[in-house]
Amino acid sequence: MKNWFKSKVTALIFVLLISAGIKGWLITSDAVPFNSDEAIVALMARHILNGDAPIFFYGQAYMGSLDAYLVSVGFAILGEEVWVIRLVQTLLYLGIVATTFFLADYIFKSWKAGLAAGLLMAIPAVNTSLYTTASLGGYGEALLLGNLMLLVTLRIAKNLQEFSLSLLLVIKKDTRIKWLGWFFAWGLIAGLGLWVFGLTFVYSIPCFLLVLWWVDKPHLKGNQTFVSSWMAAACIGFLIGGAPWWGYAFTHGLNGLVSELSGNVVAVDHSGLLLRTASHLVNYFLLGLPALFGFRPPWEVRWLVLPLIPFVLMFWIVILYWITRKAFRLHIGVGIGLLGGVILTQLVFFIFTPFGNDPSGRYFIPLAAPLAIFAGGFIMSLPAHKRKFGWAALAGVILFQFVGNLDCVLRNPPGLTTQFNPETIVNHNYDDELAAFLSEKDETHGYTNYWLAYPLAFQTDERLIYVPGLPYHANLSYTSRDDRYAPYTQAVKTSPRTAYITTRHDLLDGKIRSGFTELGVTWEERTIGDYHIFYDLSRYVLPEEMGFGNDTP
Repeated sequence: MKNWFKSKVTALIFVLLISAGIKGWLITSDAVPFNSDEAIVALMARHILNGDAPIFFYGQAYMGSLDAYLVSVGFAILGEEVWVIRLVQTLLYLGIVATTFFLADYIFKSWKAGLAAGLLMAIPAVNTSLYTTASLGGYGEALLLGNLMLLVTLRIAKNLQEFSLSLLLVIKKDTRIKWLGWFFAWGLIAGLGLWVFGLTFVYSIPCFLLVLWWVDKPHLKGNQTFVSSWMAAACIGFLIGGAPWWGYAFTHGLNGLVSELSGNVVAVDHSGLLLRTASHLVNYFLLGLPALFGFRPPWEVRWLVLPLIPFVLMFWIVILYWITRKAFRLHIGVGIGLLGGVILTQLVFFIFTPFGNDPSGRYFIPLAAPLAIFAGGFIMSLPAHKRKFGWAALAGVILFQFVGNLDCVLRNPPGLTTQFNPETIVNHNYDDELAAFLSEKDETHGYTNYWLAYPLAFQTDERLIYVPGLPYHANLSYTSRDDRYAPYTQAVKTSPRTAYITTRHDLLDGKIRSGFTELGVTWEERTIGDYHIFYDLSRYVLPEEMGFGNDTP
């Protein structure tokens, strides 16, 4: 390595600059469509600036509103623009890259291991790039909180490991206060994670089990005063960090929140346990892991950079074999065991909860940092004369990940899209033309589907309010959960006139025409890009009058 790499600080700055450059390229390439989930975050941020104080993502009480509050700060400083949302995500991701660097450095006692892990995260696979560039309400915060939780847990474990009972009895007062501070910080992060996104459980559960295992050691069990004070500090921190969650539970009840966290309210697979588990295993190994490693984009089954896939697959097999071998030989430290716990917890959650129905790859991004850290540790474990081959292999994987991102950027549309269902992918290049047409015709309110309603509202400063009262699936199935914001629904219902907008759905268009005809309603039609508009209705028509707007399987 060159002399200018020999400083840990220089290496970290180098990694962060690369990461910032990659994010800047993705943002300015206009390859990440502005979809509805991100639009809801943007609308929430705008409403926060107008005095609202939402606790959860609109319509989803398992994801806190921290992301919207952070974006609102960006809006207040830089204006209400889509690129500001991505800038906030970039700052969060730089924190994720930095904490990954520190974790690898701490666990393997080598800043070069941190450099390797940091580079893998700075130029990540498409899956990680996507869900840390576009905001879906809390993924960036969850990953950052998870890394911070790991760092604090490792510090607590180090303290518990080094101090014996005899030493505990002579600890200075200021040291005891610092210890309480570490436990308080652990609880605060865990509580904040509970509110921000239940995905943080994949971190907090193994961290909690590790701390519990250490405080149960004989030499600590003999001094309950210390243990009780530590646990009390952690509990206080947990209550404070999760205060919004606890406050909502107190006023609205606990059952709904627990159902949201467990995924029961979005469960669509009602088959038996055996078949459901088998389906989730298929999703995990055949769809989720290939997305995690960058072999396919999250939104479709298509090979990325096919000639390099065998090489990259062999690289990760070697890494996993190395870490598994160390585990079976009990040659793992606390840090490696903790990262392994994150991976195992994610596997269990995916297989045994309804979230395993989603094979897109979004629930696999907590594995990116542990794998990158393992890769850095493996390279530094090689004999000095073989280490150059490890760095060369790492460079090959990083090249593969970069070319995968480039491939997706150049295939626009869809670009790097958060929509893994082809039925939901809309070409938003015609949004301005659509908005101009609706404004010209004075069709400011109406009904559409989820994937158009909220981007249209944000981009027109909420002059055009169209609520998700129409299905978008090919089989015309619909869920009222798509209708996320009650004030919009009320505004449309009290509007004197309404229009309907569909997106590439011939069957639905035919049903709407038939419905209008049966109701004796006259109308006009216009197609703009992917959008088909039914306007100038002779009277106000509710979707329910045509059989739409009701929950269907």
